[in-house]
This record gives sequence, structure tokens and C-alpha cells, in this order.
Amino acid sequence: MTMNHATVAVIDDDAEIRELLHAYLSQHGFRVVLAESGDAVPSLLRDESPDLLILDIMMPGEDGLSLCRDLRRHSNVPIIMLTASSDETDRILGLELGADDYLAKPFNPRELLARIKAVLRRMRPLPSTPSRMVRFGPWCLDRITRELIDDMGNRSRLSGADYQLLGVFLDHPEQVLSRERLFDLSRGRRAPPLDRSIDVHVCRLRQRLGEDAQHSQLIRTVRGAGYVLAAPVEAVM
Repeated sequence: MTMNHATVAVIDDDAEIRELLHAYLSQHGFRVVLAESGDAVPSLLRDESPDLLILDIMMPGEDGLSLCRDLRRHSNVPIIMLTASSDETDRILGLELGADDYLAKPFNPRELLARIKAVLRRMRPLPSTPSRMVRFGPWCLDRITRELIDDMGNRSRLSGADYQLLGVFLDHPEQVLSRERLFDLSRGRRAPPLDRSIDVHVCRLRQRLGEDAQHSQLIRTVRGAGYVLAAPVEAVM
């Protein structure tokens, strides 16, 4: 899959938004498939194999949050949520449930395009290097398959956002990183004012590592400064 041949699925009950995004994204080289409700998503995933989903939160029937939660049980397909501009709770919940990014309505299609490209870049396979496998604490990360491996050899695949954030910590072990720096390094853009989404992503990553905010030994909170990966990183192979 190259960027210009990726398939993007737009799931939104607003016909005007579907038509706008179909025209705009097609113009920029994407294959675009459309659905007006979550009911169509299982067949869409099976028949169209989209590389990314644009998922509206407020839809009749199964809403976008419920759909995101269900998808994350069996799929790592990237998800960008479209949210109401005043609904911060839904935005945070969407990230907690596994969305890779979010955008508030009304939005500029150019900004959505930039978000799509950034998320798809995260999903590109990495070239084989001598440090394909890295160890930190009781975990290993396979940088090619993007899988976490525990000390029993069990593997679990990370979503694009989780993998990108963990990669930033692994590239800066035992260094305190501010929320703004984490956002910049993991998203490739500056954080909006007062944005706290990086806290949600850190919380989700801790859960993947079997930890919580109160007892985290790997990713620790440094009050007033940010977060730190409190373990050395070792190349395994």
C-alpha cells in the first residue's frame, strides 16, 4: 500500500460530508468508500479492506464510540474520529477506546488530509535493522511486526498511535519528556492549546504494558514536567 493508493472508508450519516470527503480525498489520490451507518462496517471491512477509517461519533444505531470499541477487539485498522467541537468527553473516550486521532467538526478538509497522511505514515512497515528487537523492563518490542512480547513470549500487536508513542519513549529512555514534546514527536505536529490527548494515549499505553497511573514502574509521571520511561533500552537483535 502506497499513500496515494490507500483506501479510506468514510462512515458518517451526513450525506454532505460523505460527498465532500469522497470528492476531496479522491482528488488527492485516495480510493474512497462510503457508509452512512455502523451497520455497514463489517461488510465494508471484509469486501473493501480499507487502510483507514474516518468514523463519525454521532450516528443513528450503533454510534462511533461503540463501533470503535468493537473494532479494537479484532482489528488494528487506523481510526480517525470526527467529533462535535464542544464534546471533549467524547474525544477523550474515543482515544481511550483505541482511535488513532480525532478532528472536531466543522473541519478543514486539508487538515483532515494531513491527519490521514500522518496516521498512514505511522503504519508503514519499517526496514529491517540490527535493532529490530528492543528490550525494556520485562517487555520486548518487535519494530517490524509492531508487537509487544512479554516475558512468556506472548505477542500483542500495537495500534499505530500506541506504537508511535512507545517508539518515542524507547528513543529517549530515562529522559523526562513534556506533554508538548511527546505530542510533537509522536504526531509530527504541535499540540493545540490545552490539549490533553497525550495523557489519554499514555494511559492507554500503560494499560497495554499491564500498568496503571498509580503504580506505573515503566512510564512514570514527573509532576509538572511530563513523563519518563524509567528503564534502560537494550537492542536484542
